[in-house]
Amino acid sequence: MSTATIADRRTRCERCAGPLPLTARADARFCSSACRQAAYRERRRAERERVEQEQAARIPVELTKRPRWVRYSSRKVPLRVDGRFAAVDNPATWSDFPAAVRSTAGEGVGFVLTAGDGIVVVDLDHAVVGGRVLPWAQRIVDALPATYMERGRSGTGLHLWFRGAVPSGRRIRRGELAVEVYSDRRYMIVGDRVPGTPLELAELRDAAGVIASLV
Repeated sequence: MSTATIADRRTRCERCAGPLPLTARADARFCSSACRQAAYRERRRAERERVEQEQAARIPVELTKRPRWVRYSSRKVPLRVDGRFAAVDNPATWSDFPAAVRSTAGEGVGFVLTAGDGIVVVDLDHAVVGGRVLPWAQRIVDALPATYMERGRSGTGLHLWFRGAVPSGRRIRRGELAVEVYSDRRYMIVGDRVPGTPLELAELRDAAGVIASLV
């Protein structure tokens, strides 16, 4: 039997389709360490792209198109994509959305609020218990325009994102009610979108006045 015939009958490399060495193990998949490492890099790249696409599909384009993204640590400290500390008042430490998603630094991604963007976030803290929105929080959600809303990292908070602004951040505590409103010099951890909520930001004019009237 010719060498060519033997080569044709052998298992082929999964990456380059070349024949495996005669001494290759029965469960070998690649013809060389170079092909094995290249295939690993390709799988990692494909996985990163899949995650990026899935995350982008759950976040409004109004946010993903802006280079306002950071990572965050287990202590909720903002990080650059390379793992160094980021600052909410230093755009040089922020990144675009794809870079932030691809990074493995810290725990996840966050969005930096800046006054020029006209984006305001209403943060309802400790608003969800046992998977159910508490009455005080539900009343606020129902009174505001339908907009992009997500669960916070802890699973007990709700973030409602709007187009608008507030002169300065506000934090309101009254009994079990806990509301924070921000539109500048703050970063928000981006969590899981609440199913059924819009993938766009509603307009919230006079955000400070509206929230004051609700609490």
